Amino acid sequence: MKTMWRRTCGLALAPLVMASAVACGNGSDQASEGTTLRVIVNITPNLTEKYWNDLFDTYEKSHPGVTVKLELTGTISADAKLRQDLAAGDPPDVAQQITPTADTASLFADLSDQPWTAKTPLADQYAIDGKHYVVGVGEQIQSLVFYNKAVFEKAGIDATSIRTMDQFTAAMGSLKGAGFKPLQTAGQWVTGSQFSMMADAGVLTADPEWTAKRNDGKTSFAKSDYLPYLEHYKSWIDKGYLEKSALGLTYADGQTAFLNGKSAMYIMGSFFVPAADAARKSDEIGVFTMPTDGTYPSGQFGNISNPYVVVNKSRHRAEAIEFVKWATTDPKAIKSQLASDANLREGFTYPMSSLGTSVQKVLDKAPSVIVKSGKSQPIAGFSDELNKQIQSLYTGSSPADAADGLDKWWNSQS
Repeated sequence: MKTMWRRTCGLALAPLVMASAVACGNGSDQASEGTTLRVIVNITPNLTEKYWNDLFDTYEKSHPGVTVKLELTGTISADAKLRQDLAAGDPPDVAQQITPTADTASLFADLSDQPWTAKTPLADQYAIDGKHYVVGVGEQIQSLVFYNKAVFEKAGIDATSIRTMDQFTAAMGSLKGAGFKPLQTAGQWVTGSQFSMMADAGVLTADPEWTAKRNDGKTSFAKSDYLPYLEHYKSWIDKGYLEKSALGLTYADGQTAFLNGKSAMYIMGSFFVPAADAARKSDEIGVFTMPTDGTYPSGQFGNISNPYVVVNKSRHRAEAIEFVKWATTDPKAIKSQLASDANLREGFTYPMSSLGTSVQKVLDKAPSVIVKSGKSQPIAGFSDELNKQIQSLYTGSSPADAADGLDKWWNSQS
């Protein structure tokens, strides 16, 4: 039975307002002669190369003379791809999955003079000194634990009773004792991201200003609640609840392993739902909010979804802005992108599975959505360093070592 996404959590977002088309100036003449927009896109198991080509084909049909060319990142991040192109003197026009910071804002077009940008999701939260450099299609939540219903029943575990980290760990022990792999992880970016989805829910619910304080040198990883979460995580490795061999898996491998019943639980964002739907496993999977050492339920760690930036050095700036406007305000483009990755936007609904309905219920009960932006945005490169330090726990580092490593890295970037 499918229901529809609805937005009821306390994060205030303005309803979508369709703005008048941006004036293209001499860009219209360029478009009529033939303009190719190069767009760095985010490729995932849900957002495939074919998906983006099909979506952008609809833009090309309504904008004669404009061709949208996908720029694939390969094994590097979108940010690294952009910097690589800029260094080569060959800038793309638009990029996805890049969040500007005060230090990098100059690389991107200031879209503040475009009235439609203020009505896109989380626009104010991601503004830098009141200026809009990035616009998104929706938002997603990530502090979620997906679980195999049949496995939980066989192990005699009631998912609704798991509220604290100790209860979460005890459930893993019961699962392992019953012969199941308790928790699925993977290599690539997954390891650090899963830790962040877990720890941020607890730490940032207790102190929403924690990252801003870290930026000001008023707290540290080693002397804050991040250390106990590192200790929890390390204990799972030591007890065999997380398999060391999982670091050799890709993101897609880990997701497939969980979908195929190879593991009992999987920490991941709401964007996992379409993968479960595609595999026709949604009815077999449940979800609960991340357990914490503090408030329950915690705030949901979330972020802008399908973010777009216009590259400042774009040779087709006006056309690039027009394209981004379409991607983030056209109703059909919005619904397509929301549904493809199970994201949310006030005023928009789409058919969803039983698992999607369960995720919505988690969101409805969340006291807040925690967004790392503005003063609460980590230093550029932090996610890579966090991933490195979390993976070091698999090869002998202690929680204290990892916390110290994070502090030393952060201090070196200041």
